[in-house]
Order: sequence, then C-alpha cells, then structure tokens
Amino acid sequence: MKTNVKNIPYGRQNIIQDDIDQVISVLKSDFLTQGPAVPKFEKAIQNKVGANFSCATNSATSALHVSCLALGVQKNDLVWTSPNSFVASSNAAIYCGAMVDFVDIDPLTLNMCVETLQEKLENAKKINKLPKVVIPVHFGGLPVNMKRIFELSQEYKFKIIEDASHALGAFYTDPIDKSKYFVGSCTHSDITVFSFHPIKMITTAEGGMAITNDPELSRKLHLFRSHGITADKSFFHDRPEDEIWNYQQLELGYNYRMNDIQASLGISQLKRLDYFLERRRKIATNYNLAVKKLPVNTQLYTDSSSYHLYCIIINELLTSKDQKSLFKHLYSNHISANLHYIPIYLQPYYRKLGFKAGYCPNSESYYKGCVSLPIFPQLSTLEFDHVINTLKSFFE
Repeated sequence: MKTNVKNIPYGRQNIIQDDIDQVISVLKSDFLTQGPAVPKFEKAIQNKVGANFSCATNSATSALHVSCLALGVQKNDLVWTSPNSFVASSNAAIYCGAMVDFVDIDPLTLNMCVETLQEKLENAKKINKLPKVVIPVHFGGLPVNMKRIFELSQEYKFKIIEDASHALGAFYTDPIDKSKYFVGSCTHSDITVFSFHPIKMITTAEGGMAITNDPELSRKLHLFRSHGITADKSFFHDRPEDEIWNYQQLELGYNYRMNDIQASLGISQLKRLDYFLERRRKIATNYNLAVKKLPVNTQLYTDSSSYHLYCIIINELLTSKDQKSLFKHLYSNHISANLHYIPIYLQPYYRKLGFKAGYCPNSESYYKGCVSLPIFPQLSTLEFDHVINTLKSFFE
C-alpha cells in the first residue's frame, strides 16, 4: 500500500510545553529528589482515585515488590495472578521468595476469570494450599470484577493487590447499588499499583505508585521504598541518649524512590488525564465500528476502560489468515503493532519452574491470535484511517 504516513507506534507519550516548564522549574529548584514534588504528586493521585494513602516509586515493578513486602509475602508463600500480563506481576512475588501460580482468563474480558478463580480456591482449600495474595490485572485498562474477588478474599482469607498499571482513570460500577468506584480507590483491595511508563495513561518517564487505605500498609510501603529507613521517632528502637542520628533502618529495604523531576512531570500530566481518557475512548469506539465486519474479535468494550491497549484477536473460524502474517503486513505498512502478552508461564524462566503449555488454555488461545493496534491520544485521523485500511487490505 502506498502511503505518506510515517511509522505509527502502538503507543506514544504526549508531552507539551507545560510539562517541559514544570520539569525545568524543578531543575532550577533546591530539590531534585526527596523534595516537595513527590508528596504533592502522591496526594494528587490519591485524590483523583479516592484513596487515603499513596507511595510513589521509580517503577510499577518496584511498587508491586514493596506491596508484596508490605503484605508480608515471604519464602514459600503462594501468590496467584493472571498469565495475561507483563512478567512484573508475578516476578514481584518471586523477589520475596514466594511461589507463583496463575488463574486463566475470561475470553471476553481477557482478565482473570472469577469463576476459574473460585474453582481453583475451592480445590486449593481441600489440600491446604490457599494463596496468601491474589494479584488481579486490569488488562488493557478494563476493570476486573473486583467486588466478586473481594468477596472471595473474605471467604478464603487472602489479600489483594490490584495491578492497575494499565488502568489509571478506569472505573467500575456496582451492578446492584450502582455505586461508582475508580480503580485505585482500594474499595475492594488492600493495595493498588499504577504505572507511569511513557505509553501509559500519564507518564513520569519511568515510575509507579502503590495506593492503599490502610495507614499501617502505607507506613510499610514507604519503609521498604527507601532502604527500610524511617525518620519517625515513634518507631525508633532503643538508642543511647547522646545518639544524634535522626533515622534508623528497621527493615531490609530498597532504593525505589521516585525523584522530584519525575514527579513534576506527573503533576503536569495528571491535569490532562481526563482529556487523554476521552481521546482513548473515542479512538476505541472508532476501532470497534471499523473492525465490526472484519474476522476479528475484541476485548469487551465498555466506556469504563482506560484503553491503554486496543487488542484484536483473529477469529480462526472466519478466516485462514494468521497472526504472524498480520504482524508482517502491518509492519510492512509502517504500523508498529505489538503483542500483549505471551502467557507469563510460557516464558523460558517460568518453564524452568515447571510450567508447561496447556496450563491456561484461554490465555494461550488468545495469545496465538492477538495483535495490539496503535492507540494514543495524538493518533491522527490520517493515521487511524491508514491502520484500518491496512487491516482491510490484509483480510481482503
């Protein structure tokens, strides 16, 4: 296909002059790190999602790790998550010495299947192998049925970390009382984790955040984020009267802090979150209309999603075309599509842990036919039309 369109990535950050000015103001200030910008950014995010406490980190992976630590995950504990995610969702538990397992996805939502989770919990209870923590993933920005998972957590006594790396700004509505909850409110979880990677809803270049409503969990998150050190004298252990140091290390923590340069960018970006979400939802709506007559399936559409991703799945019953051929066709036409995700347990590292193909059939079936199309706020009409025309030419 002849086109004047340059390469179209599947995701791209949106940086304007206000963002640059905010960063420059911090570069000219007294604090490049451990200054006022990080607490300000933390407060802005927790206010946006309706939670009580927040802990900014240098990545969402770090936020997942300190979340596991704060919940007491340790050697030989069991942690379950979704196989349809980036490896960090399960790696964080392994960092703590835990053993991980996976709950297959719902083919419609591409999120952890609640019915499968319940069945797995029932079987695990019989052999005394219940998980200490379950980490549902809001894949692509579509919220998981958190209320139902929370109900299961009450019955089976596990903690919940929401991996909401894709889902800042997403929300879900209670089907009975119609109450609206933002992902991150922690109404139905212990901790929620966000990512601020460049292609996410907003960016701090690299960065993440753990959100909670529990003051003790918040204290532990901050402790593990910064070397296990506290300056809060109420937690100090006994020390000599003439001791002048103003901090103590209470735990083995990590240097996972976000700096003020990153936080200043996040503060500026957050002001445009609603615009970013509006654009992503509009693009997703247009995609839905455009692919309706093509032999593909899509993730369940809902205006509550943040649409970090827009994934199509080739319907093998309606076409002889395959995923690899589609990838090649898109790339040859300057469209850098992507794939989200190879089931985590099929990665070589996890195969060494004993996982084998066939373990989560829905995840594997989805993976074999999925392609992530470009979606980001500044995707132009010309670029969008080029993506759709390229798809149509492939299937024709």
